[in-house]
Amino acid sequence: MMAPRVPRSLTALDPPPIAAAEPFATSELDMMTRRAVELLPIPAVVLRLANGRFRIEASNDAYLSARISGEDERPPLVSLLAGRIQAFLAGGDARDHFPWQFGESVEARYYEVHLARAVEREGCPRCLVTLLDHTAQRRTEANLRREMLTDSLSGLPNRAGFTDLLEQTLGADPEARANYAVVVVNLDRFSRVNACLGSLAGDELLITVARRIRGALRSGDTLARLGGDEFGILLSLETGRDDAAHVAKRIQAALTTPFRLADFEIRVSCSIGIAFGADPIDDAEDLIRHAQFAVKRSKTSGVAEAYHRGAFTAARAQFGLETALRRAIDAQKLRLTFQPIIDLSTGKITSFEALSRWRTDDGQDHSPVDFIPVAEESGLIVPLGRWALAEAARTLAEWDRRAGGDCGVRVAVNISAIQLQRDNVPLAVEQALTGAGLDGNRLTLELTESALIGDPDRVAQTMQALKRLGATLAMDDFGTGYSNLAYLQKLPIDLLKMDRSFVTGMLADRDKIAIVRAILGLAQALGMHTTAEGIETNELAQTLAALGCSHGQGYLYARPLEADEAYALLSAASA
Repeated sequence: MMAPRVPRSLTALDPPPIAAAEPFATSELDMMTRRAVELLPIPAVVLRLANGRFRIEASNDAYLSARISGEDERPPLVSLLAGRIQAFLAGGDARDHFPWQFGESVEARYYEVHLARAVEREGCPRCLVTLLDHTAQRRTEANLRREMLTDSLSGLPNRAGFTDLLEQTLGADPEARANYAVVVVNLDRFSRVNACLGSLAGDELLITVARRIRGALRSGDTLARLGGDEFGILLSLETGRDDAAHVAKRIQAALTTPFRLADFEIRVSCSIGIAFGADPIDDAEDLIRHAQFAVKRSKTSGVAEAYHRGAFTAARAQFGLETALRRAIDAQKLRLTFQPIIDLSTGKITSFEALSRWRTDDGQDHSPVDFIPVAEESGLIVPLGRWALAEAARTLAEWDRRAGGDCGVRVAVNISAIQLQRDNVPLAVEQALTGAGLDGNRLTLELTESALIGDPDRVAQTMQALKRLGATLAMDDFGTGYSNLAYLQKLPIDLLKMDRSFVTGMLADRDKIAIVRAILGLAQALGMHTTAEGIETNELAQTLAALGCSHGQGYLYARPLEADEAYALLSAASA
């Protein structure tokens, strides 16, 4: 018969100790147990508890080959799990299982331990211990998770990894959160590097930027790449909120030195947003979003910005306004009003400026000052602009029909700089004219200076196409933006409109009179007509006419009128 297999050099351990190995009297049942254990493909061992001491009665090769069997007098399996096994034997369960991690750090191994009560021998409880090795599976899962949470380019945590870090660090304790802040750094004009130098150069730039940002941080701060050209930082606030401002300044200073890419020196600036953990948040993602929202304000101000809930509330209101405006455009709930433009020498109405108005279903009026910027930012200015062109042309055609022929006026429509960039304006104008059955000379298109400087060559081609349709082109709000005289000379502009800021209070301000006189002289030299906005008194109208201004517009003549009211005013003036 086979002798019982007992590990060598086992001595008493405490607690509970393992007694020194002793040969047992064998029986048929013992032989069957040892034989069954030996045949198991997984580590297995039979333990017997007698007089508070464990004895190993049997084990298999898988157990002996595993390091848990012990190479010295302290077998790890029994010494580490003796208390758990003893509690199992003291209970009434026939089976139990639980996870077990053996070792630390990268050398750790992971098992699922199964305990089964064996037949007692000589009144002493016995336990069969088997182990399922999950180490390879757990290490694979850990590697996959590490890859999922790490940015492959920079080796930094990605957004998911950064969010996990925030959740672990901040927790649910508001007092703990108050000691931290999240900083988001967004590179300005990074897309131009990719477009001009290629994605490899862009990747090289991102790696170098990450290295510089990390150099500007303190030892306890954590840098992550949230995606694209955006980085996130978890800051510990050691002395208060000023720590975040100081770190932001160091980051901006670190990026001032040009980056060398290929044969180019690239200067990179950044926009920085800060969100503090003490702010009310539901989860870690909220803190990141707050910092990203502050980045948008930073792009406008040019300095690092901290998140303010009031600004977020205003942004939500603006988003709600955008949603309502989109629905109003789709449902054609907007309308045009018309303000007359007068020939100052004759007092005759020569045209009407079409102005968009929006009244919601609940009767609330929204000023163009509020909804036009929202339309431009969201891209809704394109369908809004097309609707205004078509509606203005349709209204003018209706006036012609009611007058029994040409009613004798033009209609002026504003063209946004955003629409000029994103839309095929000549095609939209042509469609509006064709739909209304009007000639192009009945339409004046008013463009702002900002529309002219964005892409001068493209704008010049667009304006030439509009001139071929017969439209009159006006530069609106002249003098309030970037007035490049070369553009005035080269572009086919027919009319300059002086902004009301120069006209209002002009009679009491010598400087304003000088500016108005200069604008009128420039227009006359270039062969252009002029229109002054904001005329409210006869004295002001007469002075402008004397200075050489050809047309005027303002409350002196009429406020913006509904279409029927504007036609009634035109009919009365003609009579």
